[in-house]
Amino acid sequence: MPEDDDVYLWLEDVEGAEALAWVRQRNAETVAALTGGERFTELDAGIRAVLDADDRIPMIAWHGERVYNLWKDATNKRGLWRRTTLESYRTDRPDWQTVLDLDALAEAEGENWVWQGATYLRTGPLAGEHRCLVALSRGGADASVVREFDLDSLEFVKDGFELPEAKSSVSWIDADALFVGTDTGPGSMTSSGYPRQVRAWRRGTPVGDAPVVFEGSPDDVSVRATSDASVDGRRALIRQATDFFNARRYLLIDGELTELDVPQDAGVDIHREWLLVRVRTDWSVAGATHPAGTLLVTRLDAYLAGERTLTPLFSPDPHTSLSYAEWTRTGLILVLLADVRSRLELLTFDGGQWQRSVLGHDLGQSDVWQTNADADEQYLLLSSGFTLPPTLRHGVLGSAQAPTILKQGPAYFAAEGIETRQYFATSADGTQVPYFVVGRPDAGPGPTLLSGYGGFEVSRVPAYNAIIGRGWLARGGTYVVANIRGGGEYGPAWHRAALREQRPRAYEDFAAVATDLVERGITTRAQLGAEGGSNGGLLMGVMLTRYPELFGAIVCAVPLLDMRRYHLLLAGASWMAEYGDPDNPDDWAYLSLFSPYHNVRDAVPYPPTLITTSTRDDRVHPGHARKMVALLRDRAKDVTYYENIEGGHGGAADNSQMAFKWSLAFEFLWRRLSP
Repeated sequence: MPEDDDVYLWLEDVEGAEALAWVRQRNAETVAALTGGERFTELDAGIRAVLDADDRIPMIAWHGERVYNLWKDATNKRGLWRRTTLESYRTDRPDWQTVLDLDALAEAEGENWVWQGATYLRTGPLAGEHRCLVALSRGGADASVVREFDLDSLEFVKDGFELPEAKSSVSWIDADALFVGTDTGPGSMTSSGYPRQVRAWRRGTPVGDAPVVFEGSPDDVSVRATSDASVDGRRALIRQATDFFNARRYLLIDGELTELDVPQDAGVDIHREWLLVRVRTDWSVAGATHPAGTLLVTRLDAYLAGERTLTPLFSPDPHTSLSYAEWTRTGLILVLLADVRSRLELLTFDGGQWQRSVLGHDLGQSDVWQTNADADEQYLLLSSGFTLPPTLRHGVLGSAQAPTILKQGPAYFAAEGIETRQYFATSADGTQVPYFVVGRPDAGPGPTLLSGYGGFEVSRVPAYNAIIGRGWLARGGTYVVANIRGGGEYGPAWHRAALREQRPRAYEDFAAVATDLVERGITTRAQLGAEGGSNGGLLMGVMLTRYPELFGAIVCAVPLLDMRRYHLLLAGASWMAEYGDPDNPDDWAYLSLFSPYHNVRDAVPYPPTLITTSTRDDRVHPGHARKMVALLRDRAKDVTYYENIEGGHGGAADNSQMAFKWSLAFEFLWRRLSP
C-alpha cells in the first residue's frame, strides 16, 4: 500500500457511525461463523467457570490493618471491593466486609464502570484506613474518573476531590492536598496524551487554579509526582519521562526542587534513607564502571552531598538478570531470572553491610506479589508454573522461618502427562533463543500454539494460566512461550538487541522458534498457530506478512499494525523510543520494511488470521486492527474479525467478555489446526 494513499482512514473514527456499522457487520459474521457449535459452547462455559470459580485465590493488597481484594464472579461482574484482616484471610472462610459494590454503583449511576484501582492516603494524621482515591474507567479504557472515598463511612466524600475522565495521575500530599496531573485544557497534556504538568491541588479549590509545581515539554511522554511515605516529612519524586525509557528525576522537599544526578535511562527508587539505581547501560562513576543490568544502592543524603560510592547489590552474568526489586520497610527482595527461571534473594542491612540469603528453588516460578513496606518486613510471594497451580505464601524478611502458605489455588485442568521442557532455537544471527514447550512429550506432532511478545523489556516467564489449560492443553494441544529479544529475560542488553532498527531480530527469533518446533517433531507447519497481543500483535502482523509459510493460523489481539501512523494515534507517540519516528526518513526506511499494514502482498498466500480489538482501547487505537482487516478482506485473504465494544487494552471488561474472547480464539484455532 502506498504510504500516503490510505483509503481506510475512515476506520480510525473510533465511534463514527460508518466505522461502527462496519464493525457490527464484521462482528455478526464472526459470531455466526464461530459460535454455533457444541465445542464453542463447551469452551465458553469452561473458561467462564474458571474465571468465576469460588475456590480461586482472592489476591490481596495491604493497607493499614487490613488486606483488600477486588472479587469478580458470575454475580459480581464488575466486582466487589472488599477487605478483611490477614488473620481472617488465613482461614478457609474469611470474614469479608464489602467496601464498594461496583455492579450496584454502575446500575445506580447508569455507567459501565470498570475498576482501575485505589490510591491510599499514607501520610499524616489521617494515614491508615481513612481516605483513598478511587479510579473508575468507562468500559475499561485507560482514561478514568477519580473520586475521593471515605474508608470509615464507606461512601464517596461529598464535595471531595474529583476529576473527570482523563489519563490522570494523583498522589496524596496530605489529607487536604494532592499532587495531580490531568487534562486542564490546552497545554496540560503531552503529545502522547498523558499529563505534562504537576499541580499542587488544595481541597475546595478548582483543579485548574492549582499552582503548577513542575511542567515538562509537550514532546515528553508524561510527567508525574509521587509522594514518598517511607519517611516523615514531605518528600516527593517527580519523574519527567522524556521518552519511554529515559526520564529526568527531581526531588521535591518542602517546595525545593533538586534534580537527581543519575543516568536518564536508569531505574531509580527512593525508600527511607536509600537511593536505588538500576543501570540500563554501562555507567562509569567514581572510578568504577557498572555494566548494564547492575543494581546499585547508596545513602540518599550522601549522594545529594556529592558522594558517589555505590554498592552493587546485583551484577548480571550471561545467564542471569535482575527482573525487579521490592522493598520491605528496611530490606529488599531481588527477583532474578536464570535462563528465564526465577530465584529470589533477600537482602537486609546489618552491621554496616547488606546481608544476603537465597530462597530455595522448590517454590517454583515465584514473584513478589506485595510487601507491606510502609509498616514492616512482611511480604507475599506468588508461585506457580505452567502446570503448577498458584500458591500464595507469607513471609517476614529477617525471620528464620521459611515463608508459609496462605492460600493454594486448585487445578483447573488435568495436568497428568503434561510436561514443561525448555529448548533453545538458533536465530538468524546465531543467538540462542530460549523457549518453553508445555504438552505431552510422547504425543507426536499435533496442534501447537506459539505465543510471544518481544518488546519494552517485558519478560515472559512460566505461570499457571487456567484459560490456556482448559481451552488448549486439556484438549490435547501443545503450548509454547518464546523468550525472544526485545523482552527483558536476559536484562537490558536482550531488550536493546531488538530496539528500533534492530527490531527485525525479534521477528527472526520468533521465526527461528517456529522452525525449531517443526524440526524437533513437536508440530507441523499446518498445525502450528501463533498468538500475541499489543506489541505481540505487531509480532503477529509481521509473522503474517513476512513469515506466512511457517504457520497454519494466527491470532492477533489489540495489535499495533500501521507503523506509518502509529505515533499519531492515542498513546503511540510514547513508543517512538522503542520503534522509531515514522516522520524521520531514516527511521521510516526500516519501519516500512516490517510495518504489517504496508507489507500485504496480493500474490502471497497467508494463513487464516483472527484479529481482535476493543472499541474502548485508548492505548493502541482500534484503527490498527480495523484497517488491517479491511485491507486483507479487499485482497481476498482469509481474515476474521471481532471488536469488543468494552474492555480497553485488555480486550474485556468482565469475566463473560474475557471468556467469550478466548473462546473465539480457541474455536478459530482448533478449526484451522485440528479440523
